[in-house]
Amino acid sequence: MAAAVTPSKTPSEGTPGTPPARPGYGRLLRTRGAWTFLLPGFAARQPFAMLTISIVLLVQHTTGSYGVAGAVAAVTGVSMALCAPYVGRLADRLGQRAVLLPGVLVHAVSGLGLTSLALAHAPLWALFAAAVPTGASVPQIGPMVRARWAAKLKGSPLMGTAAAFESVTDELTFVLGPLLATALCTGVTPAAGLVAEAGLTLVGGLLFAASRSTQPPAGRTGDGSPRVPHASALRVPGVRVLIAAFLGIGAVFGGMQVSLAAFTESIGRPGLNGVLYGVFAAGNMLSGLVCGALAWKAAPHHRLLVGYGALALTASGLWAAQSVPALAGLGLLVGVCVAPALVTGYTLVDGLVPAGARTEAFTWLTGAVALGQATAVTVAGQLEDRLWDGAGFLVPAGGTLLALAVLLTLRSWLAAPSQGRTVARGVGHRAPAAVD
Repeated sequence: MAAAVTPSKTPSEGTPGTPPARPGYGRLLRTRGAWTFLLPGFAARQPFAMLTISIVLLVQHTTGSYGVAGAVAAVTGVSMALCAPYVGRLADRLGQRAVLLPGVLVHAVSGLGLTSLALAHAPLWALFAAAVPTGASVPQIGPMVRARWAAKLKGSPLMGTAAAFESVTDELTFVLGPLLATALCTGVTPAAGLVAEAGLTLVGGLLFAASRSTQPPAGRTGDGSPRVPHASALRVPGVRVLIAAFLGIGAVFGGMQVSLAAFTESIGRPGLNGVLYGVFAAGNMLSGLVCGALAWKAAPHHRLLVGYGALALTASGLWAAQSVPALAGLGLLVGVCVAPALVTGYTLVDGLVPAGARTEAFTWLTGAVALGQATAVTVAGQLEDRLWDGAGFLVPAGGTLLALAVLLTLRSWLAAPSQGRTVARGVGHRAPAAVD
């Protein structure tokens, strides 16, 4: 986390005998050239969080079924989850610009094609066919931004601050994206969410790719060291545990999006959907900002267990909420508990994964959120269609409880090796290497 980093002098900071200022968000954001990739990167990140809810609201409007809408969104999420790690590898090998330019074009065209098919009441197979390239081409901006920070800072004490800042930014993306999409789909037209998602992808992605001076060299990791061929972050046991945790977090996002929409429609007040999700978002954003700024004494893997336990507990009560005030209160608590789990999970990657596989590790985690969200949207949609209004809230409860069981059972895999220890069965290293 940001405040847990011990300040130390770097070649580019401070003068002899003068201790540098404490690493913080202010110093980080004054890094030369940072804003050239942060602003377009933030815009290009929004489609990742807008896509699922935009598809659900549009397809449900044209078909009248949350089950069908969830299935189409699930195809998109699965495609993204499967392709994201390979996109990350290609970006490391060929350079971010070479991957982004064709990727954002394919995604924009595919998203607009899916929108047109849904409005034309095309058969389900056609929607599935359009959903595959739409999901597969979602730009992996978050991991690319992290790689640019690593290239800019190279061992600076601000690296920990950058990791926390990016976790908070991801958290804000997961909150603002669905809010924007919901507002557009309910306040303008059901197709507006996907149209805006395609436009943001194209504009933000092209601007991000245009910032060539901050792009890490092709064939190297974010910190400039040669990339190990055939490295795989999945060979680190802790990454596999974090994937399970992030699947559960995705289940919260997907289950909340579908179930809130169904609940507000069932009581004849669909406009409250954005309000209730906004309450959930408010807790999420405030908690994420606080988590990124606090000085934590407990080890990250301990914090993750405590935070995830709180998330599972609060998510387990959503299905019992029978009124708007009760659902708003529980939604706020769930939002407050999501952020610590996300921030701590991303922070753990720095200690668990060698530099040559971190970009891929981040794409596995973002892909896990997308896959969990896609699965949750599908299951919650079926439950809403077949059972009672609000049955979809069982999905966040089930997803987080299962993930918590995995975390508790395999918690020893989350402890980062101490300095000097070697990584057994490392991520493609030719010889055992010290954990950096």
